[in-house]
Amino acid sequence: MNGTLLIGILLVIGLIVLIAYVVGAYNLLVRLANNIDKAWSNIDVILKQRHDELPKLVEVCNSYMTHERETLESVTKARNAYSAGLNINDKAQAENQIVGALGKLFAVAEQYPDLKANQEFLAIQQRISALESTIADRREFYNDSVNLYNIAIEQIPTLWVAQQVGYTARPLLTVAPSDRKDMPLAFANRTRMAA
Repeated sequence: MNGTLLIGILLVIGLIVLIAYVVGAYNLLVRLANNIDKAWSNIDVILKQRHDELPKLVEVCNSYMTHERETLESVTKARNAYSAGLNINDKAQAENQIVGALGKLFAVAEQYPDLKANQEFLAIQQRISALESTIADRREFYNDSVNLYNIAIEQIPTLWVAQQVGYTARPLLTVAPSDRKDMPLAFANRTRMAA
């Protein structure tokens, strides 16, 4: 009877350990997934601040850039595409368009000395540049969060829990190949978001 009792106790302890492991692994995955969502939300807040600067930038440029309608419209279209994005991938693609349009706008602005000397233009350009720096920092945190999550769902034993609850890998934000070439000085250290 002692042998049977001992086996029963070991089975109960084993079951408790298994349940504790599954709960712990699941909670880890939930925490990592929520960190990704939080990191994206933080990026989204700063992007919204930058997007709020875009109409001001277009308005200032309008009075100087009479022959650059297409460039100014591309900034507005890209901003609208971001607002219409339904998920991170859509928003990342729209963000790529915004970065490209801003890069082109700042390159064209170099041809307008009066615009480059305009204090309002300089202030908006400086604000956008500061926001870009913050966005870059937050992208790095986002990618760190995604990397930790992706590692967790691919490692044994959390892999088994991830498969059971349907957790799949999430994409990193990367630099678009077109951004690996030189950009105008005013927009030099920027990267596009590509999911």
